[in-house]
Amino acid sequence: MQTVSIAVCKEMETEPCCEEHKDSIVKPTKPEVRQAISEASTRHSHIGHPCEFAEEGDELFESEQTAMESCSDLNKNTEINPPSDPEQERVGRKSKEQRKLKKTNSWKMVRFQDPSMDDDVVERDSLAESLFPKYAEKEWTSSTFQELFMAEDWQNITEDQLLRKKVLEASAPNTMHPTWGQEVTMKMQCVLEDRTVVEKDSKLVFVIGEGDVNQALEECVISMQTGEITLLLADSQYAYGPLGREPDIPAWAPLLYQLQLLDFREKPDPSTLPIADRIRVGNQKRERGNFHFQREEYCLAAQAYCIALGVLTTHITDGQNGSVKAEEEEVHEYRVKCLNNLAATQLKLERYAEALQTSRDVLALEPNNVKALFRMGKLLSDKGDYKEAMEVLKKALKLEPTTKVIHAELSKLVRRQSGGKDIKEWRAKPAEMLGDSITPFIIPSQKKPSGISWKFILGALVVALGSLVTSVVLTVRN
Repeated sequence: MQTVSIAVCKEMETEPCCEEHKDSIVKPTKPEVRQAISEASTRHSHIGHPCEFAEEGDELFESEQTAMESCSDLNKNTEINPPSDPEQERVGRKSKEQRKLKKTNSWKMVRFQDPSMDDDVVERDSLAESLFPKYAEKEWTSSTFQELFMAEDWQNITEDQLLRKKVLEASAPNTMHPTWGQEVTMKMQCVLEDRTVVEKDSKLVFVIGEGDVNQALEECVISMQTGEITLLLADSQYAYGPLGREPDIPAWAPLLYQLQLLDFREKPDPSTLPIADRIRVGNQKRERGNFHFQREEYCLAAQAYCIALGVLTTHITDGQNGSVKAEEEEVHEYRVKCLNNLAATQLKLERYAEALQTSRDVLALEPNNVKALFRMGKLLSDKGDYKEAMEVLKKALKLEPTTKVIHAELSKLVRRQSGGKDIKEWRAKPAEMLGDSITPFIIPSQKKPSGISWKFILGALVVALGSLVTSVVLTVRN
């Protein structure tokens, strides 16, 4: 199976954490730049959805994200005490570097490869040498990006002149170009304007048009021929835009690539892949969707989740032995995660009917999935199907009696059923008293009706009338 690289993002669904390793050669981002990126990301992350249920629905998996972040922090803070003997220290450091190279994934890139290719991964990820030692051109080593954007010997890939290339080694005449939807294999390395290396892969594999890489690489590879070596200059809008990519690519950063198209072919049919490869590729697509979701690129996220669902399938031909059954259960688990994430994305896109159907699909696979029950209950409530919404939310509350957002949604549903009048209110029993029966109950509100008492009004009228009579009598006497 070919290797595939994608950018890492936070998991939207709970699963084992992946260790993150920082390479010593990569220069750290300046503190002020990191702070600016963090502030920008924070501003984007707090943009509220116009519909209440989209915001509250996402809260159900925020705790999972927090748990995974803490797990990642524990991994990064774990240190191994070096041996006191110098020779052992040298050997230990070398062994540690080798282990690091095996786990490092091209600067926040996730590579899915067969375990047999570990040695090849070490060689590909080594930063000691450039992937293109014969092409240490001035443009690659020292020229400013402004000069390259204005250079006359560069070709414009796009009409806005923000994506440009310079061919260093042309391919043979009449060589074919890859087309949309084909799988390509490239050698690639990428630098910032200060020549900090931020991406490097000697065998990057992706499908054109599926969002596995940024737009700059997809646009450029279509213009290349097999064997061609080229420089690619990409403005930030074709790379990582106003958000950048933490921790190595700042916001609004243009990028300079050195590329070689090694091969291309038709995209393999997922149904022909072994189930282990379907799980691997499906996870790659799902994680790419999570990456887009965190960047609020919801259309791209939805596309990635749909592609992942098309790959994460099982077939009768997979077999019936124990290992295959375990893999089928894994496929089932990842499908549930994909569907839940797709429903959250559809809510962000205000595709409420699709989100409702996706939530039903989750419950068909996992009837007690609380996230799907909660989303479905909110959608049904907003749609006006109060009876079904009450049943779904009651089931969600029975599974998680202490979840506050479920209580809040049930209160909202009761108010809607009463026509918005504050004559009844939802009061859930304390969590420790909840047994098998979770049937919600309605009790009359103990609040006194607001407004002025009729007795007070009558007394005021009597006083006013008495004052008027007194004033008339006094006037007559005078």
